Amino acid sequence: MMTTDTVGGVWTYSRGLASDLAQANVEVTLVTMGPRARADERTQLQRSRVRLIETDLALEWQDPEGRNVADASRVLAGLEIKLRPDIVHLNSFREASFGWHAPTVLVAHSCVNSWAQACQDTAWLEQPRWRRYTGRVGAALDEAQAWVCPSQSFHDVISELYRPRSRGTVIWNGIAPGDFVGRKQDLIFAAGRLWDRAKNIETLAAAARGLVWPVEVAGAADASPSATVSWLGQLSPEAIHTRLRHASIFVSPAKYEPFGLSVLEAAAAGCALVLSDIPTFRELWNGAAVFVDPTDSDALHRALAGLCADRHERSRLQRAAYEHSLTYSQARMTSAYLTLYEGLLTSHPADTADDQIEVRA
Repeated sequence: MMTTDTVGGVWTYSRGLASDLAQANVEVTLVTMGPRARADERTQLQRSRVRLIETDLALEWQDPEGRNVADASRVLAGLEIKLRPDIVHLNSFREASFGWHAPTVLVAHSCVNSWAQACQDTAWLEQPRWRRYTGRVGAALDEAQAWVCPSQSFHDVISELYRPRSRGTVIWNGIAPGDFVGRKQDLIFAAGRLWDRAKNIETLAAAARGLVWPVEVAGAADASPSATVSWLGQLSPEAIHTRLRHASIFVSPAKYEPFGLSVLEAAAAGCALVLSDIPTFRELWNGAAVFVDPTDSDALHRALAGLCADRHERSRLQRAAYEHSLTYSQARMTSAYLTLYEGLLTSHPADTADDQIEVRA
């Protein structure tokens, strides 16, 4: 049984992992919180033999006071009784403290404290409701039988912030390999929610001024941040993939990324990468990207303008990004999680007389 939400990279990760586990003959039930999945996503999961249950429970970061905790605990406890999973895989923190019977794997994709720290805006975390949130995150890391981060950089941040009793595991996220085909156009592409300060789209808008190539940005927003970029609004994954196949350059000036699935998708589509110089991106893309100080719009402008003008360097970076993207394969990610699940089942044997245990996640 795997909990998830349908917003952003966590949803991409959950669907990919669940589908791969199903192909490996693991019985998977995906339990969503927050907004419901789209009809085409439900169909795709059904074809992958992944069972989908939608609960309408509030997302953790939308409920720092914990008003939804009792309801969430009741609903998920009922599902554990009904499904009898061998492993409970959690993609948010609070649920790890719900007293599960099955061993739990907690994946730390992001957290409010690390986001605020990266944005250099932490004073509001002293409010009582966010202190309660912080306490629940720390308790969750201690309650789970295993916790995972998608990069070593983020693992180090989580360890420093919450001081969990056990040492976590790093499992890089992964996607199916790209095909590195498609006619590239004179186009710079980015993706990020305008309301999320960590995506730092304002710096990109400033850097785009005077560029000879258009800059397109996909993501949720009420209005375009600037006339210097073309704001596309919320796009479907298929539409984003099409843009990436045609874009020559992908840029992310983010101040905060625990992993950055959009960067991986861009690399797999053969885009040259221009990334903010933050620990996560250095860890994952060193040697396959141009790195720029995320606070320096002039430096970002120069990096983008230079790649627009230098076809040879652009082609070299496109090939380097694509080849490096193969490191982060979905198959490798799935294999690492299967190994983790099997280790937990060995150390926490299920109450069964069967000689062989069929994993139900």
